[in-house]
Amino acid sequence: MAKKIKEQDLLSQKFNINERIRAFEVRLVGDKLDAISQAAGRKVELGVYPLHQLIKWAEEMELDVVEISPNANPPVVKITDFQKFLYDKKKREKEIKANTSKTVIKEIRFGPNTDEHDFEFKVRHAKKFLEEGSKVKAYVTFRGRSIVFQDRGELLLLKFLKELEEVGSSEALPKLEGRKMMVMLSPKKTVKKA
Repeated sequence: MAKKIKEQDLLSQKFNINERIRAFEVRLVGDKLDAISQAAGRKVELGVYPLHQLIKWAEEMELDVVEISPNANPPVVKITDFQKFLYDKKKREKEIKANTSKTVIKEIRFGPNTDEHDFEFKVRHAKKFLEEGSKVKAYVTFRGRSIVFQDRGELLLLKFLKELEEVGSSEALPKLEGRKMMVMLSPKKTVKKA
C-alpha cells in the first residue's frame, strides 16, 4: 500500500492542479463540456478562460483543474477528477509498455575449425530462434594462433548466413572485432512470432 501511495505522490508532483497552476489564462480542453456548462450556468466551449473562473467551476463540480501541457501558450488544462486522471494515465502507460516487444538476442559461437555436424546443429538452433522472433548473434572466436585463420571464420559465417537466408536477414557482413568475427541476423517480417 505504501508503494502505491509513493507512486501517486510522484505522479501528482509532475502535474500542477488548481492553485498550483501559475498562468492567469489557460486553454480548456476535455469532453465534460455539458457538465461544466451546468456548473457555470452558461454554455461553455473549448477555448481560453481565466484560471480563477475554471477553478470556481471545478469546485462546484467537486473536480480539479489539471494542467496537461504547461509549456503551451496559454497552458492547456482539463477539468477532471485528479485521482481518476492519474489512474487513467498510469493505465495507458502500462498498456503501451505491454505492447512494446522486447528484443531478445541469442548467441551462437563457433570456432574456426567447427566440423559439419556441429555447424548443422547450430544452424538448426539459429533457425528456431529466428522463427521465434529473436535476433541471432553468431560469432567465431579465435584463440591463440587460430587468429591466422580469419578467412575460415569469415567463410563459416557467410555459409551460416546462406543457410538461414529464408528465415533471417543479415544486418551487415561479418566483421572482426578483437579476436571475434561476428554477424547479426534479424528475423524476416514474414516469420511469425510464437
